[in-house]
Formats: sequence, structure tokens, C-alpha cells
Amino acid sequence: MRQAFGLIQALIVIVLVSGLLIIAMKYAQITTKQTADLYLKERAQLFMDEAVEMTLLAISGYDRSTQNDCLKNINFISEDKRFDANVSIKKYYLFEGNDNNRTTLSNCDRVQAIVTEDSHGMVDLEIVVKTNATHPKNQDKKIRIIRRTLQRP
Repeated sequence: MRQAFGLIQALIVIVLVSGLLIIAMKYAQITTKQTADLYLKERAQLFMDEAVEMTLLAISGYDRSTQNDCLKNINFISEDKRFDANVSIKKYYLFEGNDNNRTTLSNCDRVQAIVTEDSHGMVDLEIVVKTNATHPKNQDKKIRIIRRTLQRP
């Protein structure tokens, strides 16, 4: 009788230990997925910061004098093709509505005339960064981050 009782105790211990191991494995799986998602989100936010800087560089290098217009939308794709950034320039805040060389940008509908020269040249940007659905590593991961910011090029 004592041998059977020992066998039942051993089976109960094995079942309890296996249950605890299943819970530990499930927790490890959830933690791994959360860490990977957090890493991908951080990369998307860093790419968004890079897109803002590249937009400011593009605005600074854009020749507005030839057509009296301005940049409105710029698209960027990350180097590894995992993220797409769509930057929309909503407003240009220009002193008395004129460019740096006192030219009016007549073909640009996004110029907002301001009365203080201290804020001259600021731009209102809306940046949308999302994962590229065609990238093989992004099949089940969808991220979309939107930021609206006021910058001075």
C-alpha cells in the first residue's frame, strides 16, 4: 500500500511542476513579444525623428524663388525598407507672408503671415510613420505613429 501512495505523490509533484513550467514558458513568450514590439516602436520613433531632420534639411535646400512655391509633402523610406514616413507640411509661418529675400510665395497656399519676426521661418509639420506591410519581418506587426510639431528649419 505504501508503494502506491508514493507513486500517487510522485505523479502529483510531476503534474504541479509541469504546470508551473507551462506558466513560466507562457510568461517568457509574452515577455519576448512585448520586448520585440517595444524595440520596433522605438525604431519607428527614431526614424520619425530622422524624418523630421531630413524634412528640415529639404526645406532649407529647396529653391522657392524659381516658381514662388513651397514644399508640401515629402515621403521617406527607411534604409532597411521597414518603415515609411509621410511628412506633410501644413503651414509656413513667415514674417508679413514673405520669404527670406522678401519675396511673396504666390503659388504656395500654406503660408501664414505673422507679425513678429522672431517666429519667422517656422513650419508646422505632421509626420506619419508606419510599418511597410510588404517587408517580410513586418507581417504581423503593424505600427502607426503620428506626430505634429512646430520646427524652425
